[in-house]
Amino acid sequence: MKKFTSVSDVENLQQIIKKALQIKENPLSEPEKGKGKTIGLVFLNSSLRTRLSSQIAAQNIGLNVLTLNAAQEAWNLEFADGAVMNGDTVEHIKDAIEVLNQYCDIIAVRCFAGMKNKEDDVNESILSQFEQYAKVPVISLESATRHPLQSLADCITITENWKENRKPKVVLTWAPHIKPIAQAVGNSFAEWMQEMDVDFIITNPEGYDLDKNFTKDVKVIHDQNEALKDADFIYVKNWSSFDDYATMPEVKENWMLTNEKLENTNQAKVMHCLPVRRNVELSDEVMDGENSIIYQQAKNRIFSAQAVFSEILDKMNSK
Repeated sequence: MKKFTSVSDVENLQQIIKKALQIKENPLSEPEKGKGKTIGLVFLNSSLRTRLSSQIAAQNIGLNVLTLNAAQEAWNLEFADGAVMNGDTVEHIKDAIEVLNQYCDIIAVRCFAGMKNKEDDVNESILSQFEQYAKVPVISLESATRHPLQSLADCITITENWKENRKPKVVLTWAPHIKPIAQAVGNSFAEWMQEMDVDFIITNPEGYDLDKNFTKDVKVIHDQNEALKDADFIYVKNWSSFDDYATMPEVKENWMLTNEKLENTNQAKVMHCLPVRRNVELSDEVMDGENSIIYQQAKNRIFSAQAVFSEILDKMNSK
């Protein structure tokens, strides 16, 4: 693995899931694998699970960890090519990345969608510059359009919780929110589920269909109750409109997941990437109930990151 920004960077999904589960059994099995190497974790946006799980994963294999909260601790960054920097930006992104090249053997970056310019977000205006200017492997800790480490953790979690000899039905359901949220988690989950041996569908209100570049031919149902019928796993997540970009078209139906809605399922396990707006996206009774595997998902963020770091180190060490 030379880099990790989407499922297309994974040569064998089942193999890396198996590796992550083996790591979970003994996280300290390779304590010196990253000895003498440094990973730079660059956060342009807030983080809890991604930050902590990445730090733990890196430390478990002996990597030196540098964490930069770039939005608060670094100079104001300029991202425009050819910019005349006579305003409030102090350092150009290409210069910052060149310095990171000198300090780090791996660069991992978290950069959310700006939610203002659809073209910039779709084209990954920030992550693409890290990939362009970095001379070391780049890992996405979430970008404008994807959250691959989360999606790998989701695949690990589904694999752990499915023992029957048939394809599980996995439903990605839209949920309400108080503000416009990016499509990254939904996009990413849709991509990764298409690589898993599952029966996958998406349900969301009219006006909230995700970008077809990610969902492709996945069935989309606009009736939540119909979609949830006989589900084995339900992934709850909000996103704003893609077509009418970053807006929140009116939704009259109640899309919050409740125990009553779970009655229509095959005792479905409930997933969410966190953070979650309780009693907005899903109810307390679901969040704290026996069907919830949300905290298991969160723990698996460590092992998804560690598996990816390990794979990248393997590639570096084989040169």
